[in-house]
Amino acid sequence: MKQIIMASTSTIHGSGYLEYLHPELEVFFKNITNILFIPYARPGGISHDAYTEIAQKGFSKIGKNITGIHTYNNPIEAVKNAEAIFTGGGNTFVLVNQLNKNQLIEPIRDALFNGTKYLGTSAGSNICGLTMNTTNDMPIVYPPSFKTLGMVPFNLNPHYLDPIPGDKHMGETRETRIKEFHQFNTQPVVGLREGSWLHIENENITLKGELTARVFECGKTPYEIETGSSLNNLK
Repeated sequence: MKQIIMASTSTIHGSGYLEYLHPELEVFFKNITNILFIPYARPGGISHDAYTEIAQKGFSKIGKNITGIHTYNNPIEAVKNAEAIFTGGGNTFVLVNQLNKNQLIEPIRDALFNGTKYLGTSAGSNICGLTMNTTNDMPIVYPPSFKTLGMVPFNLNPHYLDPIPGDKHMGETRETRIKEFHQFNTQPVVGLREGSWLHIENENITLKGELTARVFECGKTPYEIETGSSLNNLK
């Protein structure tokens, strides 16, 4: 039974690391003491140790212990034995490359299908989709595959941004880039705005947070879904 939270971000404006999610995480991780942290996305290129310290500070406020997967001699066994898993944000290319290098895609997928609780933020949420192809990150490394965990039957675009009326920026909007993606791919894409997350319990997928999400289906006009809405029919 899948038990997953896929959040757009770890931090929203004016709050500390994971602070806006604390009420949700206290319930989600109620019976969990130790969480395995995957720091591979390395935001800003920080070290695995430094990133793990940040995660530990965030989770200490709800009484949870964090251990970085990089401290284990056998990361596959660490995944298999984990009470719960948290994958932080950063660069999705770096994350997926390291997961493949350590042969962790299948073990994580198996663990999640078997009920290990999982939290992802940003890049850590991106990898829950069918592929990582709708990330906003720069391809600074080249993973052997763009396929990811496939915990949901669509792709994600965390940190989704709407066009700003009157803005003089002439580059592509997120909507334009996702439409380009649909010229070559057919799976839906869910644009998660800051402070929003998806809660997956078995096959039930629910949007949470204060904001709507924007859904892109190939060949259809994009549309908004309200918080509390189910995405079970999105395929």
